[in-house]
Amino acid sequence: MSITAEGVGWSHQGRSLISDVSLSVAEGEMLGLIGPNGSGKSTLMHLLAGVRRPDRGRVTLSGIDMATLNPRATARRIAFVEQAAGTDDRIRVRDAVELGRTPWLGAFSAWSAADDWHVEQALERVEMSAFSDRAWHTLSGGERQRTHIARALAQDPEVLLLDEPTNHLDIHHQLAILDLVRSLGRTTVLALHDLNYAYICDRVCVMSHGRMVALGAAKDVLTTRLIRDVFGVDVRFIPDPLERRPLLRFTKAPTYMVEREPAIAAAAAC
Repeated sequence: MSITAEGVGWSHQGRSLISDVSLSVAEGEMLGLIGPNGSGKSTLMHLLAGVRRPDRGRVTLSGIDMATLNPRATARRIAFVEQAAGTDDRIRVRDAVELGRTPWLGAFSAWSAADDWHVEQALERVEMSAFSDRAWHTLSGGERQRTHIARALAQDPEVLLLDEPTNHLDIHHQLAILDLVRSLGRTTVLALHDLNYAYICDRVCVMSHGRMVALGAAKDVLTTRLIRDVFGVDVRFIPDPLERRPLLRFTKAPTYMVEREPAIAAAAAC
């Protein structure tokens, strides 16, 4: 299933947070969403997930306007892990993951062995099976993050939206989660802070001041000029002898060299 934003915009209290963003994520594609804090990444993720309705434009799933779908129909297609997802402190890990099956349950579809299978598979994939009976309030930040991702996997979505999925995770689990997401082959959008991880994505979308300023393969989009203009830092690209991608080394750019707005406007006009 593909997901497309067509000229979407969203404002809050008279302030435009997203403006005229158009992009399409093909079925099975992984799109990385990058940009500094306040650039609009999380707001765009909420629009793509259907949590918020755009003020302008529309979001479609394989050509179906999401505005025409009810919440249950949307939840059967899209799983969204927010950056600051909340869960009741009084429940167990397994209880939290079982919530992912809610869209598939109803008056005439009780819990089944298939639901158990989805939950168990999700726990195993994020290395949380041994924690299934642990109380939520006893978990570390990283363990909670892995549980939220397991809940999304248990939902068995066609589209996976992850806002900072590596947040709170140690290096081992950062790499494990990203490898897992990549291996699923689902249509995926993930917001990232570490630009080195952008290279595992098929394409990256760069956000700045609520606008999309670049879209394409990381090797083409992540240039020294764009990184300086958008993030206000200098970068060196260091060849990795084992990987077919560079390692990015950042240093603070001198203030007089950071000319963000002119270049951003020029990029947006391309």
